[in-house]
Amino acid sequence: MALKCGIVGLPNVGKSTLFNSLTAAKALAANFPFATKEPNIGIITVPDDRLDKLKELVNPQKVLPTTVEIVDIAGLIKGASKGDGLGNQFLANIREVDAILHIVRCFEDDNIIHVDGSIDPTRDKEVIDMELIFKDIETLEKRLEKLKKQAKTGAKEDAKNVEIAESLLKKLEEGIPARAADLDEDTHELIQDLYLLTAKPVMYVCNVDEMSAKDGNEFSQKFIQGLQEDAEVLLVSAGIEADIAELESVEERYEFAKEMGLEEPGVNRLIHAAYHLLKLITYFTAGEKEVRAWTVERGTKAPQAAGVIHSDFEKGFIRAEVIHYEDYVALGSEQAVKEAGKMHVEGKEYVVQDGDVMHFRFNV
Repeated sequence: MALKCGIVGLPNVGKSTLFNSLTAAKALAANFPFATKEPNIGIITVPDDRLDKLKELVNPQKVLPTTVEIVDIAGLIKGASKGDGLGNQFLANIREVDAILHIVRCFEDDNIIHVDGSIDPTRDKEVIDMELIFKDIETLEKRLEKLKKQAKTGAKEDAKNVEIAESLLKKLEEGIPARAADLDEDTHELIQDLYLLTAKPVMYVCNVDEMSAKDGNEFSQKFIQGLQEDAEVLLVSAGIEADIAELESVEERYEFAKEMGLEEPGVNRLIHAAYHLLKLITYFTAGEKEVRAWTVERGTKAPQAAGVIHSDFEKGFIRAEVIHYEDYVALGSEQAVKEAGKMHVEGKEYVVQDGDVMHFRFNV
C-alpha cells in the first residue's frame, strides 16, 4: 500500500523547503504567501537497514524498497473553509492524503515574513485546526439533512446514523476534531464514509532553527506543552535538511546529521514517525530475482498481506512460509533457516509481524 502524506501549514512556515529536502525536488520555496499553488508531489524511498542486510545475504538481481508519497499543499489562511486564499483547493487536496504532516514555524527570521506578523506556533496550529473543523461541520450538516430524510422511512440503521452524526457534529462545534472524539466503531464507519478532514491522523512537525534541531527551543517547547491531544510531534530544521539533501551519499548524510547532534537525517525520523502514526509495518519477500519491502497495516492477516502483492495471491491463498527477520540474519540463508526448523508454515489466520520474510503459496 502506498502511503500518502500531505504537508500542510500556514504560508511561509517552511513547507516547500522541507518538501524539497525530503524528496530532492525543486518546488518553489519563496518568501511570499501562496508560492505553492498546485500541489507538488514527490516520492521518498523508505529507509530500512533490514532491507540492506537481506540484500547482503541473498545477493538478488535487484532490491525494491517501499515508498512514501509526499504532497506539498498550498498554504492555508484564516477563512479557507469559506474559500479565502486558496482554501477550496487546499481542502480538496487534503482529502486525498492518508496522513497530515502539519508544519508549524518555531524559528525567528526577519527575512521571512509571517502572515500574522509574529511567531506563535500554537496560534498557527489553531488557525488550521479550526478551518478544517469548519469545513467538516459544513460537510456533516449537509449529510445530516440527508440522513434525517432517510430516517423517516423507519430504517433503524438510518436512525442510528442520525444519532451518530448529531453527536459528532456537537463535538466539532465544541472545537474537537473527529480523530479526538471518543467514538464507537459504528461512528468510525460513518466518519470514513464522510471523508472528514479532521478524522485524518496528524503529526506536528516543529520547524526550528538549526541550533535547536536536537532539543528544540522555547517556541517548540511551548507548543508541545500546549497540545490538547495525544499527537506525534517531530523536531526538524528545514535548513539543516536542505543542507543534508545536497550531499550525494547516504554515508555523507548520516555523518553530517551526527555532526549536527542528530542520530539520523530528518527524512528518516519523519518516515518512521509516520509509520508509527498510521500503525504500519513492513514485511519482506526475498529471492534471487529480487528482495522487496511491502507495507501493511499492523494486524493484517497473511491473505490480505499477500493481496498487497497481487489480488490473485489473496484470492487463491493456500499458506504462507514465514521466516522471522532475526532468524534469517542469525542463520544467514533461507536454506539454513529450513534446516534449523525455523521456517513457519502459517494459514489464513496468521497475523503478519514487522520484519517477517514471507513466501506465499496460492492457487491461480
